[in-house]
Amino acid sequence: MHSRQRGGPAVLPWLNWRARPLFVALVFLLTFAGITEAFAHAVTAGDKGYIQEISGVNLLPFVYLGAKHMMTGYDHILFLLGVIFFLYRLTHIGIYVSLFALGHSTTMILGVYFNVGINSYLIDAIIGLSVVYKALDNIGAFQRWLGFQPNTKAATLVFGLFHGLGLATKILEYDVSPDGLVPNLLAFNVGVEIGQLLALAVILIAMSYWRRTSSFFRHAYSANVVMMCLGFMLMGYQLTGYVAS
Repeated sequence: MHSRQRGGPAVLPWLNWRARPLFVALVFLLTFAGITEAFAHAVTAGDKGYIQEISGVNLLPFVYLGAKHMMTGYDHILFLLGVIFFLYRLTHIGIYVSLFALGHSTTMILGVYFNVGINSYLIDAIIGLSVVYKALDNIGAFQRWLGFQPNTKAATLVFGLFHGLGLATKILEYDVSPDGLVPNLLAFNVGVEIGQLLALAVILIAMSYWRRTSSFFRHAYSANVVMMCLGFMLMGYQLTGYVAS
């Protein structure tokens, strides 16, 4: 089980928009992430055209693309935020982030290598569901509804597998040349991990500062409700795209 501190009331007050600036900034960031086009991991025309034109081993460009993809993948970042929200020890953070990395690295590499792609709308809807799941887990909804706590490590690994399928689907949209495919895939994965570590560092710095304030436990519940709503927004956007396509 991850380290979750219990303190304060079971149900915290609803969101106070005049809360500390850090909390307001966090909500603004999450809201921006939820409404921007980038939350769907859009493949830019420039990146796609560049990848389609090159062939052979191109490690640095793929490292850059992997890092860029993760840093602009707001659904991945939202899920990571949910995963580490109540984790305080670096060892626990390392375990959960490693499970997530193992999951998405496995399906990303195998999915591209064996040309296994899933409809991008459906897989991104599942990724949005992972954000909803983690937010509900953080507010203790499953303990109240089901009477037990689902295995959080297993859930992180399983959703990591789905996140990796999402990455694989996007890479397949690049129409990558088979010449040098394996080293380029590994380079892309290295870039993804670099981007994940950079995003995680920013989240941990912000969370570390926020946890030192008295507002953390007052607004932790509301922050996860906001995160859950953003997850539903991601799901709704993708399912609407699937129906309309």
